[in-house]
Amino acid sequence: MTHWITANWPAPANIHGYTTLRAGGVSLGGFSGLNPADHVQDNLQHVLANRQRIKRMLHLPAEPLWLRQTHSVHVVCADQVIGCPEADASYSDKKNTVCCVLTADCLPVLLCDRQGSMIAAIHGGWRGLLNGIIENTLAKMPASEIMAWLGPAIGAQCFEVGDDVRSAFINKSGQFTSAFKIQRDGKYLADIYLIARILLNNAGVNQIYGGHFCTVTDKEHFFSYRRDGQTGRMATLIWRT
Repeated sequence: MTHWITANWPAPANIHGYTTLRAGGVSLGGFSGLNPADHVQDNLQHVLANRQRIKRMLHLPAEPLWLRQTHSVHVVCADQVIGCPEADASYSDKKNTVCCVLTADCLPVLLCDRQGSMIAAIHGGWRGLLNGIIENTLAKMPASEIMAWLGPAIGAQCFEVGDDVRSAFINKSGQFTSAFKIQRDGKYLADIYLIARILLNNAGVNQIYGGHFCTVTDKEHFFSYRRDGQTGRMATLIWRT
């Protein structure tokens, strides 16, 4: 049984992108399996053991840059920071630098350019997407012909939000109207993949792949905060060789 998803996109051969799955780790209980997140009250020794397993199984060339994610729009250069910086995206043009984000319903987005010279990883919660995390990351990637892969996130049939979230997006652009479907109780179902596609398209990215998962309904493979509350995270990683 494989313990990861390989990004399914026509990236150059020197670009490596993956999302880890739930199975294959040492964490227990609600964190059961391969949880690499150290901020969710899991046993720290289990988390560190899981990180080593990920490093081995994906043959990572270096320790990933683990971020302290806060649903911000802050982007860091992965090879110019130390420790665990507060940011929700990282990028690099250096070989063997591993960009990484942790998610359990939010949308992980991987970016690279057609030449294979630049990479980025984005943590896309609805707040970050609304406020510009995708645009801020793309601004760090001057190369032309950027492509994107959308990793496992909450599916459009499960992501219930209030009118405040819908209104915030529609006030940003009427394009987002199609990403929300009204429910009988006045709530809306939001399509986080469509939201990301609109944002990427508007920023000039037209080669967009992935976006066919649902973390909530696939309990075997994915952690889901909305489904389980306290739980682990999947790691979505990218590097260039």
